[in-house]
Amino acid sequence: MSVIVFHGSTREHGNTELLTYRAIPKEVGTHIYLREYQIEPIVDQRHDEEGFDKVEDDHQLLIDQLLQHDTIVFATPIYWYSMSTPMKTFIDRWSQILRHPNYSHFREALSKKNVYAIIVGGDNPHIKGLPLVQQFQYICQFYQMDFSGYVIGKASKPGDILNDHRALQAASHLLPSIK
Repeated sequence: MSVIVFHGSTREHGNTELLTYRAIPKEVGTHIYLREYQIEPIVDQRHDEEGFDKVEDDHQLLIDQLLQHDTIVFATPIYWYSMSTPMKTFIDRWSQILRHPNYSHFREALSKKNVYAIIVGGDNPHIKGLPLVQQFQYICQFYQMDFSGYVIGKASKPGDILNDHRALQAASHLLPSIK
């Protein structure tokens, strides 16, 4: 199984990364830190006769990397009851990739992927993070991907996740065939 992890946090070495490394150690798989890439927001041109304008950024590079792996892990802090802005922008642009002539296979390729989510929030995340889990489930349904599991951790201040023993334990068993 080849794994790619998309880290959505804007904070380096934050709680979401710490929990993610418990599930997929840094030296295992491919770890992509979306904060290190330029991804322009989508301009919705789905219904324009000319289609989408070409965008000069790193999005297609990230899509090419995503397509090389069997398993996708989305790791994001909870930002206002949803995923982080870098994560949302990355996924929003999938609408553009769907209509790109070089990616006519995109939907079919995604249908063969397994997806996991690792989510960290501070204010009652096991309840307030559920809409985000559902959002990932709907994204997976749309592309017929297998949403294989998730972990929600509780942390507010840097390093707090190390006190959430339940989340750390769950993360260490999220992808058992990885280690």
